[in-house]
Amino acid sequence: MAGMAAFMVIRGAVTYSQLALSTDNHYLLISTHESNPMNPKSLEKRKIKFLLLEGVHQSAINTLQKSGYENIEALKTSLEGDALAEKIADAHFVGIRSRTQLTESVFAASKKLQAVGCFCIGTNQVDLNAALIRGIPIFNAPFSNTRSVAELVIGQSILLLRGIPEKNALLHRGVWQKAAKGSFETRGKKLGIVGYGNIGSQLSVLAESMGMKVYLYDVVTKLPLGNAVQMDSLEELMRECDVVSLHVPETPQTQDMVGAEQLAWMKPESVLINASRGSVVDIDALASALDRKALAGAAIDVYPQEPKSNAEEFISPLRQFENCIITPHVGGSTMEAQENIGVEVAEKLIKYSDNGSSFASVNFPEVTLPAHPGKHRLLHIHENVPGVLSEINNVFSNTGINISSQYLQTNEHVGYVVMDIDVQYSEVALQKLNQVTGTIRCRVLF
Repeated sequence: MAGMAAFMVIRGAVTYSQLALSTDNHYLLISTHESNPMNPKSLEKRKIKFLLLEGVHQSAINTLQKSGYENIEALKTSLEGDALAEKIADAHFVGIRSRTQLTESVFAASKKLQAVGCFCIGTNQVDLNAALIRGIPIFNAPFSNTRSVAELVIGQSILLLRGIPEKNALLHRGVWQKAAKGSFETRGKKLGIVGYGNIGSQLSVLAESMGMKVYLYDVVTKLPLGNAVQMDSLEELMRECDVVSLHVPETPQTQDMVGAEQLAWMKPESVLINASRGSVVDIDALASALDRKALAGAAIDVYPQEPKSNAEEFISPLRQFENCIITPHVGGSTMEAQENIGVEVAEKLIKYSDNGSSFASVNFPEVTLPAHPGKHRLLHIHENVPGVLSEINNVFSNTGINISSQYLQTNEHVGYVVMDIDVQYSEVALQKLNQVTGTIRCRVLF
């Protein structure tokens, strides 16, 4: 980005050597204003561009349109390289799912971009630090597809405990294998949930209603729902349970957290399910365990490397095992979930665009803001260093501008100040605020 000095991203941490832009560059970064610094005029909603990729549900488009946004381009596919850079260059807001990769270079080329909506749970496809240092909040949908994933796990548990995947494969080849051996009910079986968050806790309720005994393991002590019991260690849970289901985020700590050693803890008649992140299970180790019949079966929905499109072949050693259910990352892909996600994320983008509210952003200081009738609202994003707020307040003190209301929130790297002032003073205030040391970007909402 022009005017920004070099910075480094080291294992997720941002090191700032300098983060100051020229006044012109600030205005170029104002999504709801024309780029002429002498005429900071709000854009009409119909001119604010939304770019939605990867077949984001129609509910998102409907929600945006109901709020007055008309300039919406929706594509069914993901984009990459030059095609992505070209499309995103003029976009003020971008919506993606899991395939589109928003990297440092993409953000560097996105001069007008104000916020990103991930219409899914995960945000690992986005360089959150690259967005943060440019004052771009990222929003996602951590709750809307929890039921869909939990139901899939329940279904897979039933099928695996009954040995249905293998019987189905044999019957397709004409082999009739009618037998009760190796076929079990879910009632009374022990379900181990690794990661007791939104999905894990919902799964807990569904499983217990079916008569399963629920155990959980989480790095944080949780208040279990129903009669679920928290275990002291992953090993204890995996040795005890008949079904082990993984529901953890992608972090350095969860990388290959289930490998050869952990699989050896499991009982030969037990099954493993992973509908969380592809990096959590060592696929080669799982294939080896299935080959040795050290497990009764497995169900995997996510993978370390996934095809970039439906036209690309899926390659995995798990394809050879009839007692392994392999699904193409569809845990949250139900029509109900996608509809809910579309509404949830679109509403978050609208609130940020309309009044600056950043609540539920995954990388940005969270501020929930009221309406500002009769006032102009200034949104100032800056480095979180000492003295910035004092300099901001000096701008208003020295120019004799009264602040009707002021809101401040910070995280480790960025501060976010929102100020409501009288209409006639917004132009001069915007010009002065753009000159404050450490400013990343500033805009005004009329």
